[in-house]
Amino acid sequence: MREISPTQNWILITIVLAASGVVYDLMFYSNQTPIIGAIFALFIGMPILAFERKVLFRALYRRIQKLPTFAFIITELLIYEILMSIGFACAGLLLWSLGMVKPVSLLDLVIMPFEVFLYALAVCTMLIFVLRVRELLGREVFLSMLISRYRNPVREERVFLFIDLVDSTAFAEKHGDLRAQQLLSSLFATFAEPVRRQKGMINDYVGDAAIITWPLARGVKNARCVRCIFDILADIEANAAGWRKNYGQVPKLRVALHGGEIITAEIGVDHHKISYFGDTVNTTARLEALCRSLNRSVLISTELARRINFPDDISCEDLGTHAVKGRGQALGVMALSSRAVTVLNTPAVILHG
Repeated sequence: MREISPTQNWILITIVLAASGVVYDLMFYSNQTPIIGAIFALFIGMPILAFERKVLFRALYRRIQKLPTFAFIITELLIYEILMSIGFACAGLLLWSLGMVKPVSLLDLVIMPFEVFLYALAVCTMLIFVLRVRELLGREVFLSMLISRYRNPVREERVFLFIDLVDSTAFAEKHGDLRAQQLLSSLFATFAEPVRRQKGMINDYVGDAAIITWPLARGVKNARCVRCIFDILADIEANAAGWRKNYGQVPKLRVALHGGEIITAEIGVDHHKISYFGDTVNTTARLEALCRSLNRSVLISTELARRINFPDDISCEDLGTHAVKGRGQALGVMALSSRAVTVLNTPAVILHG
């Protein structure tokens, strides 16, 4: 699937918003220049989208997210109205200063008509709903389901990254299941930005582990799948004081990276999901389990490592071939480390979460 950069994403959103303004003008003001409707739509809609995407007033958005659902909805509607009114007034004054509109009075420029408010609210709500669903499913899954790409099984090559939290069971026994869940939520939230930055997709959370995937060509390009690992580890290390303050410890991870051919298919009836089948997925899971016996935190299969141009700050240690449960032939394994990140080797005996 073709990559879409954040810039291209915002350009597409901008075009959709501008088009909605043109449509409104053609429907209700056929004698008016369509560009005027496009400008009004952009000034009204972009602040709302920027707010929803946490580009504008991020701290405020995080605060209202903690409100009960009903209070959250009412608060968001009030914020929408304020942002739309400010955007409408700014667009009106701009167009007036350029001589593109000649209002009967100044109030016509700065006070948004009720029907314009309803139309703009409907367009923004629909656009935000689509973006929220895409965010919930993941961009790649959302588009794949939209075009039914995997309705019939597809053979393709993918990279899989398994990340497991060390000693999660011991933490839960000491602090309780609720506290353990809070730790996992914070940890998984830490994964989001590095995965997004490196063009990956969080496929699933299984207990205390996260499964991240890329189409193979995209994952090996610029060593994205490897950079993702050390971006996550660097973020944890940079916030070590916060982890100790909130949870009494800094999370330690076991990480495995492998790639190859798999079968991808959309499954389910009432609940649809895109799933991956094949030896590649199972081998990645087995490779993660090898971290314990090999006393290493980050492992990659040799066959995948050969397809990656590693950054200068990443070093590879060849650990030879090892038998992997459920696999007929031995697997070449390498350990990865970074000079920029302190990767703590796991102890010889670990309570596996």
